[in-house]
Amino acid sequence: QVQLVESGGGLAQAGGSLRLSCAATGSIAAQNAMGWYRQDPGKQRELVSLISSGGSTVYGNSVKGRFTISRDNTKNTVYLQMSSLKSEDTGVYYCGLAYDLSAMAGIGEIDFWGRGTQVTVSS
Repeated sequence: QVQLVESGGGLAQAGGSLRLSCAATGSIAAQNAMGWYRQDPGKQRELVSLISSGGSTVYGNSVKGRFTISRDNTKNTVYLQMSSLKSEDTGVYYCGLAYDLSAMAGIGEIDFWGRGTQVTVSS
């Protein structure tokens, strides 16, 4: 069974930065996409960013140019560098892993989820 453990959330000021990490453990297929979704209360999870095992990336429109996703395949870990934070970035950030790379096009499903980490940006 695959487990995803997020870290790095917390409180930041608007204009500041945070870095999230997500480590995957267990039996993981070599080809996959890992990344982040954000969920606000009462709303569906929305894509923040995904990165494939080959290094292809996709970003949600609201974070393009401000957030950078990266991964270390040797550690099965994905990182999200969040810069120029805005109050609307506040939410619970969930790490996800998909074996179907069409998830990067918003088609395939996420197979595994982490428990989430809270990010709060104060204005």
